[in-house]
Amino acid sequence: MTINYRECCKLALRQCLDEEPRAFLMGEDVGAYGGCYAVSKGLLDVYGPDRIRDTPLSESAFVGVGIGAAMNGMRPIVEVMTCNFSLLALDQIINNAATLRHMSGGQLGVPLVIRMATGAGRQLAAQHSHSFEGWYAHIPGVRILAPATLEDARFMLPAALKEPDPVLLFEHVFLYAMEGELDASVRAVDIEHAALRRRGTHLSILTYGASLQKSLSAADALAAEGIDAEVIDLRVLRPLDDAALVDTVKRTHRVLVVDEGWKSGGLSAELMARVCELAFDELDAPPTRVCTAEVPIPYPKHLEDAALPQAATIAAAARRVCGRG
Repeated sequence: MTINYRECCKLALRQCLDEEPRAFLMGEDVGAYGGCYAVSKGLLDVYGPDRIRDTPLSESAFVGVGIGAAMNGMRPIVEVMTCNFSLLALDQIINNAATLRHMSGGQLGVPLVIRMATGAGRQLAAQHSHSFEGWYAHIPGVRILAPATLEDARFMLPAALKEPDPVLLFEHVFLYAMEGELDASVRAVDIEHAALRRRGTHLSILTYGASLQKSLSAADALAAEGIDAEVIDLRVLRPLDDAALVDTVKRTHRVLVVDEGWKSGGLSAELMARVCELAFDELDAPPTRVCTAEVPIPYPKHLEDAALPQAATIAAAARRVCGRG
């Protein structure tokens, strides 16, 4: 059966609400409107207003309420409409949710899941289109997930809800309409490890989110030229799967990082540093990266496309890493 990413996210929510009586969803327009991206459409009719809760337009308030509910035994799923708006709740996320277990000597946990839309490609302009998951991956005390496949969209959230500490789950806006066949053999996914999405021998492409599909397209184009690219879906941005990074470098000896975040101070720099720290002697060429241009995301489609990593720019960078550019 063909299904899209948005429907997988909804099935994940339903599983959480069905299996965990303490779980509830809260956020802006998640109830009567059905969610800004229609992920929660229809859930209010099924679960009622006690478990599908519309909130005021105040991220600091409703994220704070979610933290308090989690500390008191509930299992809240908080939806922040876009990761740009999560900046209004940085104090709650970073100074409270991420620190309370440490500051209480392990006495207090915050089993909270925060879902956010992230990324560009839908002409939503700068204040709705940035990728801040790399920022959050800098923070101890939280787990950062980036589902890029139908299976991960379907099963990451139920796994996250079982965690004793905060989990931030970044759903890329460009993926919501992505369709395909959900692998019927998959009944759960782990939220600890990266995933090998394409095996190769000439270079490793490290990526996540919507850039995964672009990287796989680039790998197909490169294969026609005799370049066999391996594609690693990072999936878990904190904690990073160091073992997966080392394993892939040992197989291919070349690395290309593709990150929709900005290059300066970004997650791509952290990945390149780890590769050099952990597997420098395995490298046959300097690691390189393809990132979003150092500008706020433009609104016009041709400029938005030009600012973002694309399959063609990924393939061009891969050729250079392999000495064929």
